[in-house]
Amino acid sequence: MTPASPPVAIDDLRRDERFMRAALALGRRGLGNTWPNPAVGCVIVRREGGHDVVVGRGWTQPGGRPHAETQALAEAGPLAKGATAYVTLEPCSHYGRTGPCADALARAGVARIVGALRDPDPRVGGRGFDMLVRYGLDVTEGVLADEAYQAHVGHITRVVFGRPAVTVKIAVSADGKLAGPGGAPVRITGPEASARVHMMRAQSDAIAVGVGTVLADDPRLTVRLPGLEERSPIRIVFDSNLRLPPASKLVRGARDVPLWVIARSDAPAAAERILTDAGVEVMRVGPDAVSGRPSLDLGEALRLLGTRGITRLLVEAGPRLAASLIEADLVEEFVQFCSPAPIGEGLAALTPELLAILDRQLPNMAAKMAGHDIMTVQRRS
Repeated sequence: MTPASPPVAIDDLRRDERFMRAALALGRRGLGNTWPNPAVGCVIVRREGGHDVVVGRGWTQPGGRPHAETQALAEAGPLAKGATAYVTLEPCSHYGRTGPCADALARAGVARIVGALRDPDPRVGGRGFDMLVRYGLDVTEGVLADEAYQAHVGHITRVVFGRPAVTVKIAVSADGKLAGPGGAPVRITGPEASARVHMMRAQSDAIAVGVGTVLADDPRLTVRLPGLEERSPIRIVFDSNLRLPPASKLVRGARDVPLWVIARSDAPAAAERILTDAGVEVMRVGPDAVSGRPSLDLGEALRLLGTRGITRLLVEAGPRLAASLIEADLVEEFVQFCSPAPIGEGLAALTPELLAILDRQLPNMAAKMAGHDIMTVQRRS
């Protein structure tokens, strides 16, 4: 067991928090780009002439390698000796395609490690910090742990529950509508909110919709922010009976940006062949035995995505898919963009009963402006 961290003076705590925030900011550069590995950030700081000097910075690279610590150590070189390393997740202690980061930090002569979170991965789970203590390093844990948890919630959820962390995003009008009459698409929010959604896509491993959204909107589900077009995540359609039109924009673009379709086990084989020939990957799960609806088992579908390495899933949900995920308690984060303008007659969003369930499941709430729209974020405790 790692000994409890000794009390830290206020000035030292503020310094630790400042550099941990810098490490978290670096780590966020990798969100959506490092799965199945977590997006870790690392900052190496040494004291020179009474001043703190950053000598190394690193973040997990695309595909999960190299790790943040080895990137930062490579930049620091010999200046890492006697320095402090700030790491947003416990350094790994096991041998994979590379040696343990805990070993690399000790060999470089780092004197102190400040970590935000223990890694729940059973291959690590405290062993990284323990290894560093055995090497004689000073280890401080738990600095900005809550912020680090949000940064690594996808990794944690996949390790603990076997599925990705789900963020549900909806846009509603001032009078609580998601679409126009008959579900007709209506522009609800402004350009600032749209830009935030595209950034959420870029920071997700995959983006999912229900087939009803495809039939109504024919979306592309790509990232269209200047400079981030290459960060489009895998697109996923929950499509119980394989109704996805072969002429849809998603299918036509399946060879450019991967498209996965998750269907029920009894969906038509002929429809699967058509989609597969177009470059779509079709996966199957059982029916939803709990709700009795003619839909697929979302829990099984998410666990299947977990086996494929997906850690962060953004769901741009219609009311039915959002309701199903909330009822099954499968949502880690709920993001709502609310326009100041009403629609009038149209498709209603979530019922008061579902909103009450959501408030119990995700009690932590924050709101901010996105242009003229209000962005509300709810998360688990």
